[in-house]
Amino acid sequence: MTIPVAAVGAPTAVLPTGSVGATAAVPAGHGAAFDSVLGSVDGLQQLQSTSSDLAVQAATGSLENVHDYTIAAAKSSLAIELTAAVRNKAVEAFSEIMRMQA
Repeated sequence: MTIPVAAVGAPTAVLPTGSVGATAAVPAGHGAAFDSVLGSVDGLQQLQSTSSDLAVQAATGSLENVHDYTIAAAKSSLAIELTAAVRNKAVEAFSEIMRMQA
């Protein structure tokens, strides 16, 4: 199972910040990136769940093909590493933006 990655579009207008406690309506299309991230996290959770289920089956001896567990574990591990790398780059980019404002 592969997790699709949405293309990054051109920058759009900056939303006003408003006062503390006020919420602004998000224009249409701005939630697509957030929905994509949530979908990717759901996919990661599904990979981990599948890997865990197959690990239990392998440990109890009810798994017919051990290579199914090996493949699921490798996919789950790779997805976790990719998620951590993307998160680290996002934090690094945010930190860089904060340094530019200072």
